[in-house]
Amino acid sequence: MIRFHVPPATGNELLYIQQAIENGTLCGDGPFTKKCQQWIEENTGTPKALLTGSGTHALEMAALLCDLKGGDEVILPSFTFSSTANAFVLAGAKLVFVDIRPDTMNIDEKKIEDAITLKTKVICVVHYAGVSCEMDVIMDIAKRHGLLVVEDAAQGVMSFYKGRALGTIGDFGCFSFHDTKNYTMGEGGAILLKDPKNAERAEILREKGTDRSKFLRGQIDKYSWRAYGSSYLPSELSAAYLLAQLDEADKINENRLASWRRYQELLAPLEEQGKVEIPHIPAECQHNAHMFWVKAKDLEERTALISYLRERDIRSQFHYVPLHSAIAGKKYGRFHGEDQWTTRESSRLVRLPMYYNMRPEDLEVVVKTIYQFYRI
Repeated sequence: MIRFHVPPATGNELLYIQQAIENGTLCGDGPFTKKCQQWIEENTGTPKALLTGSGTHALEMAALLCDLKGGDEVILPSFTFSSTANAFVLAGAKLVFVDIRPDTMNIDEKKIEDAITLKTKVICVVHYAGVSCEMDVIMDIAKRHGLLVVEDAAQGVMSFYKGRALGTIGDFGCFSFHDTKNYTMGEGGAILLKDPKNAERAEILREKGTDRSKFLRGQIDKYSWRAYGSSYLPSELSAAYLLAQLDEADKINENRLASWRRYQELLAPLEEQGKVEIPHIPAECQHNAHMFWVKAKDLEERTALISYLRERDIRSQFHYVPLHSAIAGKKYGRFHGEDQWTTRESSRLVRLPMYYNMRPEDLEVVVKTIYQFYRI
């Protein structure tokens, strides 16, 4: 069987976990957590990064740091995971969904400004498949309207826009290190803070509303409850697992990119014949090969393709069902403008097997089987 995803492992995970146990610090903010945060800061250029228990936690922290109030509006794409929306709903905001671009499946930057009202406070972008949104345009819109920008860069670790790391361009960036991501700690994430002035607030929020982080650094002689917060810290065991992969981040990235390019090369003729569509990366974007997708003609053909692959022991997946069509999406938000592409394109998309150290011969079997499906 060719699996859809295999969590990455580079060889030092067990060694680092053993070291974490021997250190005697298994709770959050131990040595391995600090090393992971340092790696993120050094490799993205963000002034401050804080590891979290999940990408969802990072988004929740970002939403709370935006100081949203009941009735405030947040603009975001409908083609995303529920965590993106939940974070702002929990903070009391109303969701305003706008359409996506069919080429990147990212929020259509041309549709954002028309959705802005006097209640709009935040634009949340989602960098789908590790390919950046059109951030210069979006940041210009935000600046002119006095809005904050949150980057859901859950899939964007080691991706860049015009040389800038995803997650560092907006006011807050959110990474995910979930089992399905390029680099994993099982469940985990990180929040990136563009303005260092938010660091202390974020630390208090992450440490159950206390200033324990300052206490651990020896800046105060005791810590106390300062504001509302929650427990957004990951375990040291999880951080130890992650660090083993961050140490080999370039190796993992290049390996995945090689697989992505091979898919692109082998499937290009099928696209030229008009059978499928495949990704095309904008020139200003440097992606991380988080996924390779193809688009079938319609929902019926997509369903048949996924079934055809499964019958031949190849696992593939569709992706998000647009949030505005869900029960909660209708309750907590509205779609602004025409749904020209979101529903149509999401119903055609198929994600192909993609993971670190995928065997080239398995990749070629996947492609050969797709050609067989289209009787070519």
